Amino acid sequence: MRWIVRSMEELGGAALNLFREAGGMGLLTWRVVMAALTGRLDGRELLRNLNKMGVNSLPIVLLTAFFTGGIMVIQSGIFVKRFGAYGLLGFGAGYATLREVGPILIGLMFSGRVGANNAAELGTMTVTEQLDGLRALAIDPIPFLLVPRVLAMIVSLFCLTLFGDAVAILGGALFGKLLLGVELSSFLHSFADNLKPWDLSIGLVKAAVFGFAIAITSCHFGVTVKGGAVGVGRAVNDAVVSAAVAIMISDNLLTMLMR
Repeated sequence: MRWIVRSMEELGGAALNLFREAGGMGLLTWRVVMAALTGRLDGRELLRNLNKMGVNSLPIVLLTAFFTGGIMVIQSGIFVKRFGAYGLLGFGAGYATLREVGPILIGLMFSGRVGANNAAELGTMTVTEQLDGLRALAIDPIPFLLVPRVLAMIVSLFCLTLFGDAVAILGGALFGKLLLGVELSSFLHSFADNLKPWDLSIGLVKAAVFGFAIAITSCHFGVTVKGGAVGVGRAVNDAVVSAAVAIMISDNLLTMLMR
């Protein structure tokens, strides 16, 4: 009986903690959206974050995207060889890359690099009472710090996914030539003839939603951190895990809505 009671208490505590964090994220989302709609944000902070989060993330994202296209060709090549459907290689690799694999992998890479860094920065500012110092100076941290970061993450991930898709298709075409002997022109014709702008739009919508999810989770855990340096480390871990879960859940919902 003691084991059952203890298990129920742990389950209840985990459920309460989950609802507490979800409620905090919902409240933060509301405050960020209201501040953004009223135009209350720091323009210089926005530009600085766009450079730090978007431009500086471009090399690792493009490298990830290049090999993502190659992986799609390798996986599709099994069926292409079996059925001799070499003319569909560009369509198969491009369809999976644009709609699903590209946005998800780039989003997870972005979360690990940018989301974790954002949670660590805000967490450090929280435990060192820098946010309290801003409030003492009558400066609201939401429009001054959080809104520029949220907008920068959404715009950055959207643009990174767009560039990543192009590089992934190029990587898929090169791997198709090297591994399967499919000409670049044949690969690109298969891609262009069978895929529509809607397929690209689905991936870009997902990227914007993923960027918003990463921004909210990292900002929430950054500004609610407790416990000094240990708490900052815990907040970074929680932010990355929560962002990954949010990406998977939102991807599932968007896939069902935008089929």
